[in-house]
Amino acid sequence: MRNIKLTLAYDGSEYAGWQVQPNGPSVQACVEKAIEQLTQQRSPVLVAGRTDAGVHALGQVASFQTESAIPCKNLQTGLQRFLPESICVREVREVPPDFHATYSAIQKRYRYVIHNSAVPYPFLKKYVSEFGRPLDSDRMHAAGQQLLGQHDFRCFESHYPNKATSVRTITELTVQRTGVWPVWGVLEQAHLSMENSTSAEFITVDVVADGFLYNMVRAIVGTLLDVGVGRWTSNDVQKILTGMDRSQAGPTAPACGLYLVQVDYPE
Repeated sequence: MRNIKLTLAYDGSEYAGWQVQPNGPSVQACVEKAIEQLTQQRSPVLVAGRTDAGVHALGQVASFQTESAIPCKNLQTGLQRFLPESICVREVREVPPDFHATYSAIQKRYRYVIHNSAVPYPFLKKYVSEFGRPLDSDRMHAAGQQLLGQHDFRCFESHYPNKATSVRTITELTVQRTGVWPVWGVLEQAHLSMENSTSAEFITVDVVADGFLYNMVRAIVGTLLDVGVGRWTSNDVQKILTGMDRSQAGPTAPACGLYLVQVDYPE
């Protein structure tokens, strides 16, 4: 039995989320159907992160086991043939039997993209969160540093409790303003610092952690938006974190601006 790792990108705007569910099409159902059509075998697919409805992925990781002898290169092209255009197979690799897309992951990077302009662009509305009021991205970044480290993040978790524990470790939280944002990869600080002015219409919020709670990134972004408009300060964010009360934090930001960028595993 072979263990296959997939790296996927997808436009989440037309799906009810990753996970198979009765209320709409799912990315998981499309991937599992494509695997069955190609290999003639039913193979349940494991995934690094179960993205919600409307959330996109640039580097989602999934894994499945198969008896098929199809080479990885042919698996990639073959699966793409059976998948809709909204789902892209970026890479296919054979991995050791103990690799698990969910439990082997050591950290994930999510990126939230805000179009900070009084004039929304109609062709971007599914892929960014529109915010028309002026935002101070430097203040948002400074406030975000209050969340670094290991904490109980239940104040940023919808419908607490969803997991055995709400303790997570955030290793990076970066808020930057830019004229454009690169779809793939990690944002370059040096490049973006030259564009850090109000004339640059996009703000990106990158969060890297060992795990995430339900709606955690979107709740953090909603809180930082209140900082950006001057309603709250860094001290307020610290009080929200230690208060551990979801009702005291900001609103949940729209799903359309969120991307799962990268999932890291041990070498």
